[in-house]
Amino acid sequence: MSTPDPASCYLSVVAPCYNEEGGLAELHRRLDAVCRELCKSYEIVLVNDGSSDATWEKIQELSANNPSVVGINLSRNHGHQLALSAGLSLCRGERILIIDADLQDPPELLPEMLKLMDAGADVVYGQRLSRQGETWFKLATARWFYKLLNYLSDIDIPSNTGDFRLMSRRALDALLAMPEQSRFIRGMVSWLGFKQVPIHYNRLERFAGQTHYPFVKMFKLAVDAITSFSVKPLRLATYLGLGVGTLTALYALYAFGSWLLGGKVVPGWMSLMLVVLFIASVQFVIMGVLGEYIGRIYIESKHRPLFVIREVLGAALPPEKK
Repeated sequence: MSTPDPASCYLSVVAPCYNEEGGLAELHRRLDAVCRELCKSYEIVLVNDGSSDATWEKIQELSANNPSVVGINLSRNHGHQLALSAGLSLCRGERILIIDADLQDPPELLPEMLKLMDAGADVVYGQRLSRQGETWFKLATARWFYKLLNYLSDIDIPSNTGDFRLMSRRALDALLAMPEQSRFIRGMVSWLGFKQVPIHYNRLERFAGQTHYPFVKMFKLAVDAITSFSVKPLRLATYLGLGVGTLTALYALYAFGSWLLGGKVVPGWMSLMLVVLFIASVQFVIMGVLGEYIGRIYIESKHRPLFVIREVLGAALPPEKK
């Protein structure tokens, strides 16, 4: 399959940035080199997600020196998924590459991804064969997370994937029409349908800086993912409550039967407290699951904007209407 015609190709690259000042120059160099070879009309959208370092100053410098660089400065730190949503809402390409600013996902895969899209795909998602520089704990939790998510979810979300993907404009427009606040974008894209194909690669270590997804943020993302794509936890809470109720009833029958048969029934403090604490803990678990869903209903009911943009710099060439 030939490379897209430079005269007609219009490409957007969207990269959320949080405290990435050390790697922005290299990110820009590699993205710009790849995009220049593929098409004349492109934009590199860099979204500053409330960074505390000089990330925004670096983006301003890059935008001043390269008219294809569009800088978006959010009003505060909104988190990776909302920062990505901000960039996607303003990008104008017919084809949109989503990539993290840490360069763990190689921009040089873009030509192959475009070929797969030329062949009819609406989404080409990166699927990792290996993940360099990550601990066994993170690898293990990621593996089990995707198993649990696919068990609970009604849709198939590919394992070993991130947000690194190329999307067509019609797929992106469908994604932007989804207004939910708690966003798990790779799952939302899977929900869309269309033709989605993988491209396999080996994920590298971060080019610079440290990971911005510690365990707490990963756990929150996992909760968002599960509650956004499944109501099975609500059913599991019901089953758990029924199971505990059944065990309690059986224990009561056992105690009553022992008393009728003249058996020794010693109502010990420890056994009583264990039963009470066990039932109470199950109730709290059920209340917690219900609270997660009710909390999301409450947040959605406010109809607040997903993000607030403070400033936008630069403007690439307008997309050509096909």
